Amino acid sequence: MISDITLATYILLAAAICAAWAKPISLGRAAIQPWLAFFVAALAFGMAAGVLRAPAIVALAALAGSAYLTARAPQRYVRVVCGVVTAVLALALAVHKLPGFNNAIVIDAVTLSPGAPPFTQYANFDKGAVGLILLALLCSRARSWNEFGGVLKQVLPVLLATLVAVLGLAVAMGAVRPDVKLSQLTMQFIAVNLFFTVVAEEAFFRGFLQHRLAAALARRPSGQWIAMACSALLFGAVHLPGGAAYALLATVAGVGYAYAYHLTRRIEAPILLHIALNAIHFAAFSYPALR
Repeated sequence: MISDITLATYILLAAAICAAWAKPISLGRAAIQPWLAFFVAALAFGMAAGVLRAPAIVALAALAGSAYLTARAPQRYVRVVCGVVTAVLALALAVHKLPGFNNAIVIDAVTLSPGAPPFTQYANFDKGAVGLILLALLCSRARSWNEFGGVLKQVLPVLLATLVAVLGLAVAMGAVRPDVKLSQLTMQFIAVNLFFTVVAEEAFFRGFLQHRLAAALARRPSGQWIAMACSALLFGAVHLPGGAAYALLATVAGVGYAYAYHLTRRIEAPILLHIALNAIHFAAFSYPALR
């Protein structure tokens, strides 16, 4: 069981991610970023709950500082150097290589589908915080509900094509088979996966990496396609620990996510595709995969 204070820690981090879309709150001459207020509260609760220790605060502060300078430093060389530091820190945090985090288990070795191995899901504060920092400081976001609606219309065909391509290939490879299940864990899985996995992966691979590669290669006729290919291939590569088949499926999914971002230049597009694919996989097919 997760304690109340631990649960509050993760709810505050999720609220901070949502608040990245909120406008600053003016207090006289000062302005407060709502996401930052929620994030500081999440850090305080995390320390009290034992989810975080001092090294975690140092690592997250370093990431926030390097991300801020990547976006705001006046000198180009400083932005480049800080961009490299941001990439290294973000990856190290996302794959849990830095100390100070005690991530909570929310699904503990549960067999969800016949023929599939037991599944364990963590609520990863380190990865969720990476997503928040990159999202708030470095990603292009929709500025209104009308703009968000336009993004949805643009990416709907890409969403359908990605679902058919990835899940169809997974069935053809024997990695999954249809297995419809409306478990009481479904909504919990989707929420945890969205806030503590999907946002971070899309903020890094699309909002940070693909965006900056595309900008750097803007003068080349094929620059946008190179950026998309790199984004998708690297996304697949980080899934290699799950096996070659898993990495291939992730690469195909990454092509869809990268194209959605290319079409819209808004981070909501790949986030939507990613969570839709994961949710349908969880609810309607073998999860996580057949043995």
